[in-house]
Amino acid sequence: MSIPDIDLSLLPGLFTYSPDSPMIFSSGLFLWLFLAFVWVYLLLRKQTTARLVFVTLFSYYFYYKSSGTCFYLLALVTVSDFCIARLMERAESKVIRKLWVTLSLTINLGLLCYFKYTNFLGGVIASFTGGTFTPLDIFLPVGISFFTFQSLSYTIDVYRREITPLRNLLDYAFYVSFFPQLVAGPIVRAKDFIPQIRRPLFVSQEMFGRGVFLIVSGLFKKAVISDYISVNFVERIFDNPSLYSGVENLMGVYGYALQIYCDFSGYSDMAIGIALLLGFHFNINFNSPYKSASVTEFWRRWHISLSGWLRDYLYISLGGNRKGKFRQYLNLIITMFLGGLWHGASWNFVLWGMLHGVALAVHKAWMSVTGRRKGEASHGLRRLGGIIVTFHFVCFCWIFFRNAEFSTSVDMLRQIFTAFHPQLLPQLLLGYWEVFALMLLGYVLHFLPDRWERACTTGVIRLPLLGKALLVVLVVYIVIQVKSAGIQPFIYFQF
Repeated sequence: MSIPDIDLSLLPGLFTYSPDSPMIFSSGLFLWLFLAFVWVYLLLRKQTTARLVFVTLFSYYFYYKSSGTCFYLLALVTVSDFCIARLMERAESKVIRKLWVTLSLTINLGLLCYFKYTNFLGGVIASFTGGTFTPLDIFLPVGISFFTFQSLSYTIDVYRREITPLRNLLDYAFYVSFFPQLVAGPIVRAKDFIPQIRRPLFVSQEMFGRGVFLIVSGLFKKAVISDYISVNFVERIFDNPSLYSGVENLMGVYGYALQIYCDFSGYSDMAIGIALLLGFHFNINFNSPYKSASVTEFWRRWHISLSGWLRDYLYISLGGNRKGKFRQYLNLIITMFLGGLWHGASWNFVLWGMLHGVALAVHKAWMSVTGRRKGEASHGLRRLGGIIVTFHFVCFCWIFFRNAEFSTSVDMLRQIFTAFHPQLLPQLLLGYWEVFALMLLGYVLHFLPDRWERACTTGVIRLPLLGKALLVVLVVYIVIQVKSAGIQPFIYFQF
């Protein structure tokens, strides 16, 4: 039997950056690299400093594989905010401390604005002045919105004297660059993560089992449900909505609502699971958001780390609810306007944020008029009605979030409301039965009672090591069977 020839010239390409194949958790390359990483990580389990150096170097390599040479921006943010926090601690005057935190804001938001908003703002200014603007060739570094916000939370907390600054640059570099959450969150707070850095490495049976469950469930959500329905149905509808009937467009919107949830929550699940396997705890980032009975509840369940960041560092800084009802409603709208702009430099994201901001303000006003208390849950048919209305409002907003052009969103809505043609539904279901089977599965899993998920997690925790390994192999096999030819990056890599 002859041994097949191996083209060794292809190996360097696997380990260098390629825009067409960024490093993502669901890729085969990451799986093999992670296995090698874990082997070295365990060898260094009792050598804390060496382990931190190794993980930090691997994290920078992971970022290089995701965004090329832009890792220098990560280093710039890390060194500048580490030094600024130390200088803030030494400053006795509140004015000086405020100047230092302003410098941190300027550096982080300045980088964010340059890479993300230069062309957008140039186009806006040109449209108002009647001039012309030629977009600059600016490459958006992957995850810049996440690691700048994460680093800002550290300097702001030091300014507020909620935490003391770190003495060791390595510890801070480890915190900012920790690869599971580096490029797409969750946004980890310094006060939650820093105390874990130099603890002795310990992974309990519960942590290991829960980590495995989160990794396989996240991988299934991303690589099976999200990618399949995206490539085979959702992208076709959103690329040319005018070519499809209203019922097809509506199914496309429902598909995108599931796609973006499975894509982003799948990444978060894998990030939290990988961190658990390495001995670190992250807070939950998604909590079945489509079960929400109001927009306010939705933002307590969707992208929790971002909504919490916006609340603590923006909404409260604007005055929160401390300056009367009108200011509270205005602060909500401003916060969500900026939250929409955080997602991307285009008017569709601005409109998406404004819609949610107005909806939050209207809900707060309704709660005030009806005398309902904050956090009071509805039940029965009232809650069911709230879930249906909230879900469809969120889906309506997703139309503007997904489409790059406002006119495309208008075309999609026009088809839904003027050319619905429900008689085409049986033909649609038959023609795309695999897609709709996965959509049904995804929504059923999403709306299952929370106790079912807890029971599944407990079941995985109790499995022997061989059982956990077989579960991982089974999910990887399913992924291989349904995956598309090319790598499908996570949606939030663009933010």
